[in-house]
Amino acid sequence: MDIRHKMHSEVILINFYNIVRKKKGVKSLDLWSTRIPRNLLGTPLGRNNISLALKIHTVKAEKGRKKLGKKSRSKAKSNPEIAFQDKKPNPELENFTQAMRLASASALPMAMQAAIDLGVFDMLAPLCSGLRSVDIAARLGCRHPDSLKMLDRLIAVLCCHNVLACSEGCYSLTPAAKYFAKNEDGVSLAPLLRLNHDRVFLESWSGVKDAILEGGNPFSRAHGMHCFEYLGKDGRFNQVYSTAMFNHTTVIVKKILKTFNGFKNVKTLVDVGGGIGVALSLIISMYPSIKGINFDLPHVIQHAPPFPGVKHVAGDMFESVPSGDAILMKGILWDWSDDQCLKLLKNCYNALPKDGKVIVIEQILPTVADLASVHKGKLLNDVLTMTLNPGGKERKQGEMFRLAEESGFDSIGISSFQCHYCVLELIKSPNKLVGSG
Repeated sequence: MDIRHKMHSEVILINFYNIVRKKKGVKSLDLWSTRIPRNLLGTPLGRNNISLALKIHTVKAEKGRKKLGKKSRSKAKSNPEIAFQDKKPNPELENFTQAMRLASASALPMAMQAAIDLGVFDMLAPLCSGLRSVDIAARLGCRHPDSLKMLDRLIAVLCCHNVLACSEGCYSLTPAAKYFAKNEDGVSLAPLLRLNHDRVFLESWSGVKDAILEGGNPFSRAHGMHCFEYLGKDGRFNQVYSTAMFNHTTVIVKKILKTFNGFKNVKTLVDVGGGIGVALSLIISMYPSIKGINFDLPHVIQHAPPFPGVKHVAGDMFESVPSGDAILMKGILWDWSDDQCLKLLKNCYNALPKDGKVIVIEQILPTVADLASVHKGKLLNDVLTMTLNPGGKERKQGEMFRLAEESGFDSIGISSFQCHYCVLELIKSPNKLVGSG
């Protein structure tokens, strides 16, 4: 019977023990040797663990036969049942196991980053049947004697967290992991993973405690300036940030364009905080009649490549924004406090003609606490922006509507929902001017 595919995890442990006990000379099996993840059975790593267990306990059994009488051996024979006591509900053990996972949680994204840097994700992405670890190592050109063992250990972590799948000893990407391999557009979420775990971001977390107790912003405490100011001074990190935004924006905007048709009648579209202009380029590729204005800070615009139909303009959105019959803001409001958002939205309002609109792409938090996985990611982003930007936060629907109304917009609606993001349309009231604050 193929226990890897036909048994539940608890039964795998029991049957694994029974199979091992049939091997000559084996009388017991320690608890650790039964903790091989289901998807590692049949893999080189799993076979190594089984082989080691057999060798150890064969020796123990031989010694035991010489020293123990029949009664003692009878007791020893029942001892392996201890290995399966965790098959019964054990809340304390489950809680401790969860605590240990949390204590080591940083190892998972670091393991993913290592696999991405090695090229494992892009290597596996086009393959349906996957590869054995020895084949992965060969393609990577590994020559060190310990390379395969280290790779096996890295793969084991990714398998038990459902990043990689294993079948018949071959590894492949899970559906979620495919987002970290380059797609048909040559982009992925891998650069976003790199950005969020870059040393510049990680150093900010050291200031969270003091910021909570004493005020201030963790990033500013760590680096002496606002995050966006820092980007203008650190060329390496600016490249990491820009690459992450380019990839993330491409993934999100292409999905939004499949369902959102609010750009259909737009003549001039201004992308406020548009980075190097990738969002506009994607929109104009679908709506070529649109005239695009990409608006961002000077140190961003100086690196922006030319795109058909896109004009790059440098400036400060808190001073003013270029005019257009529609303004786009993707992932901008979450970086700023309510007061700063009001100032920005009022600047947008006054740059629009009557019946003009602002198209806002943001993540919206649930009204009440919700443990659904779709909201867990939003809450992680919320605490991330708390660490990086003074006053920045993800907002609930009511908070977004209040900001829009206080900025002068009367008609507000949610037009689309894709990949955790909502598309809100804020329509300007005719014949109304709002102070810039």
